[in-house]
Parts: sequence; structure tokens; C-alpha cells
Amino acid sequence: MIAFAILAAALTIAAAAAIAVPLLRSTSADARAPWTALAVIGVLAIGAGSLYVFLSNWSWSKAAAAESASQTMVSTLARRLWHHPDDLNGWMLLGRSYMALDQTPLAVRAYERANQLAGGQNPEALLGLAEALSTQDESQLGGRAGKLIEQALVLEPNSPEALFFGAAAAVHRGDLPLARERFTALLAFNPPDSVKSIIEQQVAAIDERLQSTDASSPAAGSDSARADAAAGDHGEPGASIRVTVALSPRLHGARAPQAPLFVFVRDPKQPGPPLAVKRLETRFPQTVELTAADAMIAGHGIVRGQDVEVVARIALSGSPIARKGDPFGEAPYRVGRDGVVEVTIDRLTP
Repeated sequence: MIAFAILAAALTIAAAAAIAVPLLRSTSADARAPWTALAVIGVLAIGAGSLYVFLSNWSWSKAAAAESASQTMVSTLARRLWHHPDDLNGWMLLGRSYMALDQTPLAVRAYERANQLAGGQNPEALLGLAEALSTQDESQLGGRAGKLIEQALVLEPNSPEALFFGAAAAVHRGDLPLARERFTALLAFNPPDSVKSIIEQQVAAIDERLQSTDASSPAAGSDSARADAAAGDHGEPGASIRVTVALSPRLHGARAPQAPLFVFVRDPKQPGPPLAVKRLETRFPQTVELTAADAMIAGHGIVRGQDVEVVARIALSGSPIARKGDPFGEAPYRVGRDGVVEVTIDRLTP
């Protein structure tokens, strides 16, 4: 939005200059030319600004207030930790907060401190640091971030979050049998049908790649795991989010016809698997409803009164894991209070 405002201001100035400069350079004896030029500039600037303020549905005051409040709370927490540097939970919270604010380098520093305090024995600190590192540089999944994920899995081998990141790391480094094993293990947590289909598609894609390279067949028992997976309690019944997804005109050339569209809900204060997710055909605009039944993990779904982020992403690689260059968009949402939220895909994954 800031970039849009700067561009709009630049265009307004250019338009004013195109009209005013000839008047200012006029060799006419008419002394009113400079005043006419100034009037033109004033009318264009004030008129453009007024029209945008009155006709736009963007709430500048709410956006500025929300951003300012978040920054203030995080700054307060950082100052408190300066005086209480051994507060493990405080550093964890600071790391999550910096991730929510897209201040990844600061998140890395906070999680580094938390991991140091925990002596490398806190799975949440390990996974938080791994996520922050891989967000900065995806290649970290094959380096330090991947090693941190493996440490977390040693401490909590049945953690859905660790299995999710572990599967992504295994795919990144080309260990397809291990990635398949971990994706399959996620099915044991009784995900809803929409999420189960995504995981099974990943397993099928891995199977296809393994067969194409004449690799050995994956471990038996995955079919029974799928068959036994049943729906459970995924959140608060009745909680739902309606999303209208649109694509920015400037990104029309960035989409691939066969690439799937993933729409998911995440808790900006708590990194990990999404609270709800759906895989859709890539067509725009379209409206989709996400409910507690679309949770990836039983008991970890959306609930009323929760502040979340709704994200829509075109997966150019076909994977539910974000890749560099994937077009995406996001918007904040309060479950149970806000109505239909519009998410415009208007940027690329860095």
C-alpha cells in the first residue's frame, strides 16, 4: 500500500508538471501564467488526494494504528528481555512476534537466544529457528535449518509440526523415501479430507519420482494408514472464514495453468502447520470457505475470536511448501467477526 501511494504521488506530480511547466516557461507577457501553473498543481494534488480518501475503502487510520500497536508491544518485550535475558519463554514470544512482522533477521536472533538458553533441548525453539533461517534462505533446509529440524524430531518424533518441516527438508535435500515416510506419518493425526488429499498428492508425486528413477518401493502400510485416517475434532464447530481470491493484473503472466492454488489460514503469532488449508484450481476470482474441519492437525483449527492471517498462494512447483517466485497475497482476519475477506495475489515469494 505504501508503494502504491508513492507511485500515485509520483504520477500526480508528473501530470501536474506536464501542464504547469509550459505555463511557467511561457514567453507571453501575461503575468498570470505562473499563478495559473501553481493553481494547476494545487488542484491536481488536492483533488487526487481528496478523491482517493473519499472513494477508497482502505482504512489508513486502522492500518497505521494496528502496525503501530504491534511494533510498540514488540519493542516493549525486547526492552524487557534486555533486563531479563534468561527468560526463555520471552525470547520464544519475541521470535514469533518478529516472524509475524516479517522481521526475519531479528527473529533469527531471538530464536538463537532461546535455543541457547534451552541448551538445544527445546523442540519449539529448534523449529522456530529452523523456520526463520529457511525463510531467509531456502537453501538452509539442506544446511543448518535441516539439522535443527532433525534435532527437534529426535526430541519429539511424533510432533506434527516437526514432521511437517522434516518432510519439507527431506524433499529439499532429495531424500524422497524419508519425505514420503514423514508425509505418511502426518496422516495418522486424522487430518480432514481436504488436507489428507493434499498430503496424499505429495506422497503420490514422490512415488512417481521414485518410480521414474527405479527406486525401491516405499514401506508397506501406507495404504492402511490412509484407510485408517478418520476425521476428528479439528477446532471449534461452526467457526469459518469466507475468502474471495483475486489476482493482481500485473501478475497475470506469472501464473501457470496447471499450478494449484492453496488457500490457508495461519496464526501469525505461532509458526507451524496452517490452521486450515484447501487446494483449489487456479482461477480468478473465486470464493472459498475454510472451516475448523479443514485443519491439518486434530485440535489445531480455527476458533471464534482468533486473529489470523489468510494467505492465497499459487504453487508453481505444485508443492504446498512455499517456493521462491510463487505468487501470493495475504490479509488479516478476526474469526467470527469479519465477513468475507478479499485476498489479492499481488507479490512473489522472496
